[in-house]
Amino acid sequence: MFRLLKRDIEVIFERDPAARSVWEVILTYPGFHAIILHRIAHYLYRKGLVLLPRIISQFNRWLTGIEIHPGAKIGEGFFIDHGMGVVIGETTEIGNNVTLYQGVTLGGTGKEKGKRHPTIGNNVVISAGAKVLGAITIGDNVKIGAGSVVLRDVPPNCTVVGVPGKIVVRDGQNIADKKITEVDLQHNKLPDPVAEMLLCLQRKIDRLERRITEMEVKLGDH
Repeated sequence: MFRLLKRDIEVIFERDPAARSVWEVILTYPGFHAIILHRIAHYLYRKGLVLLPRIISQFNRWLTGIEIHPGAKIGEGFFIDHGMGVVIGETTEIGNNVTLYQGVTLGGTGKEKGKRHPTIGNNVVISAGAKVLGAITIGDNVKIGAGSVVLRDVPPNCTVVGVPGKIVVRDGQNIADKKITEVDLQHNKLPDPVAEMLLCLQRKIDRLERRITEMEVKLGDH
């Protein structure tokens, strides 16, 4: 437990430049408070208790604005930045070095029983307001853009944006080709598939206009 808490404090300094001291993190960071309370609730939940872990979860929600079901499995290096409105469902599984921003939902899609929430890999960044729904798998080193709604599995080393979420290529480079040494938090620099489609259409229109102009010139010569 203490090793996990130490790591939870370290990741805040790694990913939030606003953090100044350990005491500031311990006293003022709701994401840190949320993960501490969740680890306690999850421990009791695994021991077969139900009511007490849910009470701790509800207190956690009241204190931090972050709702994490006691059954959710969360790995090391987990960081919730700001965190208000974050919801994590019962059967969610989260790997190591995962970062969530405010308003993220890791939820279900209906009343099905059993595994009904996402499985999140390692080194994943889920941006503000994104929704990842259903018993889907998000691979390692994935970035999900702000406001995206992800309903299908995402393979490793991908960037997802849009509603519904679509896999896009970032700068034409496959990040699987480079060694991942730290979590990539540049979630403001994501491609826009709609803008790219409009650009492709504009290029096609330009080609057609040039073709029509060439044909008009030939007809004029005749």
